[in-house]
Amino acid sequence: MPHLVCRSFLALLATLATTLLLALPASGADRITGHPFATRSEVIARHGMAATSQPLATQVALDVLRSGGNAVDAAIAANALLGLVEPTGNGIGGDLYAIVWDAESEKLYGLNGSGRSPKTLSLAELKRQAGDAIPPRGPLPVTVPGCVDAWFELHERFGKLPMKDVLAPAIRYAREGFPVTELIAYYWARHVPLLSPYPNWKETFLIDGEPPRKGQIFRNPDLARTLERLAADGRDVFYRGAIARTIADYMQANGGFLSLDDLASHTSTWVEPVSTSFRGYDVWQLPPNGQGIAVLQILNLLEPYDLAGMGFGSADYIHHFVEAKKLAFEDRARWYADATFTDLPVAGLISKAYADERRGLIDPERAARRVAAGHPALEEGDTIYLTVADRDRNMVSLIQSNYRGMGSGMTPTGLGFILQDRGELFTFEEGHPNVYAPGKRPFHTIIPGFVTRGGKPYMAFGVMGGATQPQAQAQVLINLFDFGMNLQEAGDAPRILHSGSSQPTGSLMEDGGRVSLETGFPMQSVRELVERGHSVGWAVGPYGGYQAILYDAENDVYFGASESRKDGHAAGY
Repeated sequence: MPHLVCRSFLALLATLATTLLLALPASGADRITGHPFATRSEVIARHGMAATSQPLATQVALDVLRSGGNAVDAAIAANALLGLVEPTGNGIGGDLYAIVWDAESEKLYGLNGSGRSPKTLSLAELKRQAGDAIPPRGPLPVTVPGCVDAWFELHERFGKLPMKDVLAPAIRYAREGFPVTELIAYYWARHVPLLSPYPNWKETFLIDGEPPRKGQIFRNPDLARTLERLAADGRDVFYRGAIARTIADYMQANGGFLSLDDLASHTSTWVEPVSTSFRGYDVWQLPPNGQGIAVLQILNLLEPYDLAGMGFGSADYIHHFVEAKKLAFEDRARWYADATFTDLPVAGLISKAYADERRGLIDPERAARRVAAGHPALEEGDTIYLTVADRDRNMVSLIQSNYRGMGSGMTPTGLGFILQDRGELFTFEEGHPNVYAPGKRPFHTIIPGFVTRGGKPYMAFGVMGGATQPQAQAQVLINLFDFGMNLQEAGDAPRILHSGSSQPTGSLMEDGGRVSLETGFPMQSVRELVERGHSVGWAVGPYGGYQAILYDAENDVYFGASESRKDGHAAGY
């Protein structure tokens, strides 16, 4: 009897506790929207907005806007600082891509700021030294760093403030130091065993032989001096002057092929963004050598389906998304490469007719184990992402990376940065569009995104994270336009990540790959996916890092959102 009384009393307490909890208001964004995964409200401001993956970079961007700079000035300033405070994802030894909405001309501009392979390194010699595959680190995968040239191209065309003012905040923080944030400290420590063998890396990026801890002040005086040279002497000091000579000498001394001539001959390329329509919006990407058009292919394949009717998190939605991704990524593996070396069927790949043809390969009840790349018509014709918008309604979508986090490990003496390892993404397969060649741009993963509506700017957005990027960008747009989420919710929602598709470097998809789901999807959906033949698991990622700015023309305000999985935030004024 006492046990029965005790159980009854406990049950009563549980009922009372539940009643009290239900009576309390929900917290934060969940109270407003009803979505349990919403981490915070959107940021809303009139005169300017910045969203980056590190709080100090967001503040620097806003400071530049307040001091009279425009969105391009602020984006360069934020990127320069991110190379210091988040070297685990980017830096001036890497490449850059950007899409700019220019309010004066009412036009989108695209910039491909990726570098090329060394001219003196032949395919035969690379194979002889690399063996079966290009290594992820060391001197062999190093390509020309394109970031700095891209900064000056953007600034020359659109900037307002002098470059010395744009780079001043990064120079100050590099010299005085900054407190390392939590997630960046974690990734920094993970690079120690990988990059310590390479000359000058430990001297530049460790403190008394240890990676900086969360909250510890890190200084990079070498990077401060490098940025001061850029501010004073412009791009030529990096590609033709003292910095270029230091890079070339370091590479030659350490078994590399990158030369002074490779640096001196580098140029960025202004390109026309390409687009597809989806739910009444125009979604824009840059053409290959990047992977941006995979987003457009995925959206084209999914457009006829009633995704909203399927419901977010349903097995039907996840299944159709994964199957569309498989088809797009097989084309990615077959066709995406440097267009100056081969004719690429970009218009065919992103056409509605081609999507209609390929969609027939999607079985609504069964996961595909293997799929082949298509044959579209040939017509002539870890990473950081940030976005900034200014009071004149200019908007910048910018992504920049070393590849593999901190890059190759090759750290030129006295310069304060690491050279990228993008050359790893070439293939050895003869006749493939992405086969290695001297002076060629490799297949690239980093992609800025943009959305317009009725020819007017609507959203600048991106999601960092290697092969995750096209998948996550497409999911963000589907969350917005099919599932009715707001800008923050669209990034906070749990993500689907399919891995195991064929790769531009040569590996093929086997047995359908693997579907990884972030926590938050119903177990019933998982069971149904397994029944359809999917291999499903729960992975820690990488699920990407999202930033976005949306322009609300009706109210003439900006909405900002930032990745809850990163250290950064969105802020406006």
